[in-house]
Amino acid sequence: MLKLVVLISGSGSNLRALLEATSDESFPAQIVAVGADNEASGLAHAREFGVPTFVVSPADYANRVSWGEALIAEVSSYAPDLVVCAGFMRILPANVVGAFSPNLINMHPALLPLYPGAHAVRDALADGATVTGATVHIVDEGVDTGPVIEQLEVAINADDTEETLHERIKIVERELIVHTVRNIAHAHVNLQELARS
Repeated sequence: MLKLVVLISGSGSNLRALLEATSDESFPAQIVAVGADNEASGLAHAREFGVPTFVVSPADYANRVSWGEALIAEVSSYAPDLVVCAGFMRILPANVVGAFSPNLINMHPALLPLYPGAHAVRDALADGATVTGATVHIVDEGVDTGPVIEQLEVAINADDTEETLHERIKIVERELIVHTVRNIAHAHVNLQELARS
């Protein structure tokens, strides 16, 4: 059974999908804790499912390194096999990446390496792209530059706004993150090998 700590910053729609999947006893992973960088509304999903939560806010620390050390300590206390960034909107400091990667994955609303960063959906529309999607990748020290694990495409409609497109991507993200965690748990994906390739 793969033990997960999930990190969020917002409403936690991907977290919700994982909580629902892991509540099925046949699913090969369990969420042992959910963490956030603020009092995110998505923490309510974890509480609903009886999963412990924690908040490590950067505002409480002198710098990114000390915030990272506090985050490492909190996450490590749950001894996870995998840390999942599911709508976690902060770039993790190098000490956090060093502590958990390659068993540290992120969900991103674009087909990486296209459109990295915080405005992926807006950037795809501004670029006139006809296709975008969702990517799960290993977190490294860059911004959305780690090895790609899995991707799913989403067509961009001529009348799409940032909001309508992002909503369709979120549907795909929920499917993709559950599928990817299942594959990692079943050893269909080897994160160590992928990180070395």
